[in-house]
Amino acid sequence: MDERTSKRAPTTSVVAERAAALTNDQGGFPAQEQQPPGLTGRMNPRPDHGEETYVGHDRLAGLRALITGGDSGIGRAVAIAFAREGADVAISYLPEEQEDAEETAEWVRRAGRRAVLLPGDLREEQTCADVAERAVAELGGLDVLVNNAGFQMARTTGLEELRTEDMDRVFKTNLYAMFWLTRAVLPHLGRGASIINVSSIQAYQPSQTLLDYASTKAAINNFTVNLAAEVGERGIRVNAVAPGPIWTPLQPATQEGEHLESFGGDTPLGRAGQPAELAPAFVFLASPSEASYVSATVLGVTGGKPVF
Repeated sequence: MDERTSKRAPTTSVVAERAAALTNDQGGFPAQEQQPPGLTGRMNPRPDHGEETYVGHDRLAGLRALITGGDSGIGRAVAIAFAREGADVAISYLPEEQEDAEETAEWVRRAGRRAVLLPGDLREEQTCADVAERAVAELGGLDVLVNNAGFQMARTTGLEELRTEDMDRVFKTNLYAMFWLTRAVLPHLGRGASIINVSSIQAYQPSQTLLDYASTKAAINNFTVNLAAEVGERGIRVNAVAPGPIWTPLQPATQEGEHLESFGGDTPLGRAGQPAELAPAFVFLASPSEASYVSATVLGVTGGKPVF
């Protein structure tokens, strides 16, 4: 682990102040746009993934994790936190996100843990099988699967104008890939292992402009509960984290730029969250000791919006 980071233990208020400082008075960010899937280096301001703040305590010592969408945003924050908690990490990402993936891998290695890069489009069933096989082979097994990869596209038109190819991108990325990859990974998970899916506040408070995306997030909640019941007797826990509005490359890549100026301002806390603020929830759910009796749960990290 990087000595500069391992010995710095910021309080929760310091981390929150850092996150608040990255937003404007309306809770949002400067207007900006990118092409999907978006890259971290082009964001203004850059998100906080915990690079300078997250401190590990060996909660995941010796574990091996596969994180989809692990190159940036929430996935990068989770990868950094897992590594500093003692886990080796395999990162799945789109080939066009190589730049971000390399940077995330470097943070994992700075923590003294192994980083495995697995490019590929998870909308293809064979890619999911290949990613699972390579992760297991290169890490020597697998203890944690984080199904984080996702796609959305805010729309100004209604259902009648929704194209099938757009639906396919959302449903295959958010749902099919989760089914395919989890199915491929399950034979390699033993007692004490865990699966963590990424839901959303959209599963509870769906936006009119995210009809297809919100539908997938509601389905992920059901998948989490159903799978937890199926594999509980094998000692495998299945949970989900439901983020609220989080500042990641997905936002400038899938919304009109001016919408970002108030992004997150409608939460009770009055701002969007930073990826670093999600990571502790994933660490808790992945911990075989601290969350040993937690399964079929959706943990909300939403800035105050309710998840029930």
